[in-house]
Amino acid sequence: MKKSKILIGAAILTIAGFFAIAADHIDAPAVAGGTSDITDIYAFEGQNTDNIVFVANVQGLITPANTASAAFDENVLVEFNIDNDGDAVADLVIQAIPRDGVMYFFGPIAPSQSGLNSTILADTAIRNEVQITTGGSAIVETNNGMSFFAGPRDDPFFMDFFRYVDIVTPGDDDGDGEEETAFLPAGTGDGFASDSFAGTNVLSIVVELPKSMVGNGDSVNIWVETKRKQ
Repeated sequence: MKKSKILIGAAILTIAGFFAIAADHIDAPAVAGGTSDITDIYAFEGQNTDNIVFVANVQGLITPANTASAAFDENVLVEFNIDNDGDAVADLVIQAIPRDGVMYFFGPIAPSQSGLNSTILADTAIRNEVQITTGGSAIVETNNGMSFFAGPRDDPFFMDFFRYVDIVTPGDDDGDGEEETAFLPAGTGDGFASDSFAGTNVLSIVVELPKSMVGNGDSVNIWVETKRKQ
């Protein structure tokens, strides 16, 4: 599970860098390498500044060769949880579940229960859907004031993973006679950071909706969960 706080309004973009901290990329033991693994979540103001965009990425490190065969798991429910009164309890939820090449969305709506278990709110929530993009141009559907996308995207997360390992592992790991203590600057060539995730893809679920649909206060908390059918 990933959890981040976002602000509604112009200030939302000023904390965009925070979301990079809430990244997982196949290091959670319970879901490592599985179809329910969350790599990142993002929340930002839309091009229409009255809107907010939520993004959940799953199944990281997909190679270009495997992208065409990558698929969302029909036994995995993805939930965007929204706390709009600051008590760290979800007041609204947006659910996403794939079926036969289509991603179905339910909500935003008050969840039927909190905790580790969920019920798909197909009978009570507004339903929207979008054909899952498998290649070529992105397929986006707009309905009920919201827009939706589901499919593979280039992984936007940047991290020099090997330098990170050098820093957290004591000793001179690269044989240069010095212990690594800091990240390298951005750039190309020797002495600069390299993106360990360059050239890899993720499966993205994107929802854009009016800010008024998630609350009328100054801020909301957003976190994403994946739940497997039992």
